[in-house]
Formats: sequence, C-alpha cells, structure tokens
Amino acid sequence: MEARVAAIAQGTASECIWLVEHPPLYTSGTSAKIEDLTDPGRFDVFATKRGGQYTYHGPGQRVAYVMLDVGARGRDVRRFVQQLEAWVIATLDQFNVTGEIRDGRVGVWVSRRDKPVDLSGSPAEDKIAAIGIRLRKWISFHGISINIEPDLAHFGGIVPCGIADHGVTSLVDLGLPITMDDLDIALLNSFSGVFGEIPQSAG
Repeated sequence: MEARVAAIAQGTASECIWLVEHPPLYTSGTSAKIEDLTDPGRFDVFATKRGGQYTYHGPGQRVAYVMLDVGARGRDVRRFVQQLEAWVIATLDQFNVTGEIRDGRVGVWVSRRDKPVDLSGSPAEDKIAAIGIRLRKWISFHGISINIEPDLAHFGGIVPCGIADHGVTSLVDLGLPITMDDLDIALLNSFSGVFGEIPQSAG
C-alpha cells in the first residue's frame, strides 16, 4: 500500500481500491491509548499510521484500502471522509440497512430497536463499519471496514475506536445472510454515485 500510494503520487500508477480480508488481528491508529488494548495477548497488534484508535480486523469483515487522489478531488479532507461514510451508507442501503453517522463518534452506526433503550430512552446503537485514513501528498490510504460475519467476541480484546458505551454488530448479526461477494457487488454499485468513475484497479 505504501508503494502504491507513492506511485500514485508520482503519476506512475492509477488510483485503486483493494478489497481484502485479514486473519484475526488488532491495529492501532495514531490516537490509540494503551489502556484500550484490554487483552494484549489475544491477537497480534499492528501499529499503523492511519487516524483513529484500536480496531479489529478478521475473517468475515471486508476491509477496503482506498488509494485515491484527494488532491485531484478538491483537496477537502473533511469532505473525503464524508464521502467514505456516504459510500458505506449507500452500500448498506442496498440491503435495507439504515447506516447513520454520529457527532463525536467515528464510523457508521445502526439503531438496534431489538435491544433495550439506553438511560435517556434512545434506541441502542451498534457500530457496523469503521473508518480510518491517512493522506500523503494528497493520496489517501487505509480506508474502511464493514462487518459482514466476523466473530464479534473478538472485539472484546479492545475498546473499539475508544468507544466503550456502544456495541459492535454485523450484517449477519442483524439477521441478513449476506456473503462477501454480495457486499463487494454493493460496494461497486454504490461507488460511482459518491466518488464518480470507479478506479481501474478496484478489486
């Protein structure tokens, strides 16, 4: 990914998106707090240069490494993050799942009306997708992860993204028997509506 980002910045490679699936592991972003790694011996931990805190990656989760030229797309980092959120939300909408964003909480969330309300009487909310990026010479890297059917217990070794008072969910946990291929098709279908033309190396 580092090499591809450098090549894109030099104009010797095209924008691309890698769709991958990792073995069980934790990653730490630039804002990670060591106390949020609650079970440090559980899985390997990899320090990254993306923004954000600790997150989990593993089987049943689609990770999209997004290497786009943000400089050529307006040089607006906040708008780019909003576009990533919109991409996830549009993808989830294809499965009739309403993804939402929340001030002060990174990622995409779903309301859980099948769970007890919180102390304020509001519906419980679980995180279904994480977002963490970095830019170098206006080229983005790292990206998003969407939970399809990961082992949700594996999130128990960290405080995901530093948020302890909300849970984590997946499409299968929501009762939707979605496959990785289903999600990939939805990601591709919704990309151009948010970002425009699909990069040549999208898979």
